[in-house]
Amino acid sequence: MSSTEPTHEESATINLDAIERDLADVEMALNRLDAGTYWVDEITGQPLPDAVLAANPLARRHPA
Repeated sequence: MSSTEPTHEESATINLDAIERDLADVEMALNRLDAGTYWVDEITGQPLPDAVLAANPLARRHPA
């Protein structure tokens, strides 16, 4: 194995970090759902189109 390849422990840490970020995004989406703001752009206050949420259920903004 070359020195540029991550070790098993480094790979596990990287994967765990990504999972924790994803979990935080899901928790935020669930909180927005509970608050009734899931379907609203968090900056503009405009409704998020169904297509945006269908493509990315964690979306908080309408893509520009």
